Amino acid sequence: MTVLSVVACRVRPMWHPWRALARRTDITLRWHATPGRLGSWCERTRTLTLHPDQGQAERRCTLTHELVHVERGHRGPCTGPVERRVSAEAARRLVSDEELVEALLWSRDEQELADELWVDVATVRARLADLTEAEKADIDGRLWAREDAA
Repeated sequence: MTVLSVVACRVRPMWHPWRALARRTDITLRWHATPGRLGSWCERTRTLTLHPDQGQAERRCTLTHELVHVERGHRGPCTGPVERRVSAEAARRLVSDEELVEALLWSRDEQELADELWVDVATVRARLADLTEAEKADIDGRLWAREDAA
């Protein structure tokens, strides 16, 4: 007889920006190629615009980023610090701590991390840049513990 042990763990459901958008019936999605812009939000027309030439992971990241703007009530162009905070929030939604640790065990290359995490490189950079010192220490501890166990 085989006995399976079940370890309780906290599993965060994956963020699905397309589902989040579908719940927002007040928002119109428009596909339009605007040079130099992957996405934008117009509060006046309640229109979220995405560049059509993005790959799947990039669309997912851009949509999440723009939805954060919507939720925060941003009405026009934002300053650099606001954009960084929005990028950081979008990155946290798309990449959990556990997913980040698992990916870092596999690679330290930004493009490989992006591919593994189903995000773009800009989102990987935003996620890593936004880590607090406590989170960095926690992640380092988890990485060391897993590498020692291997």
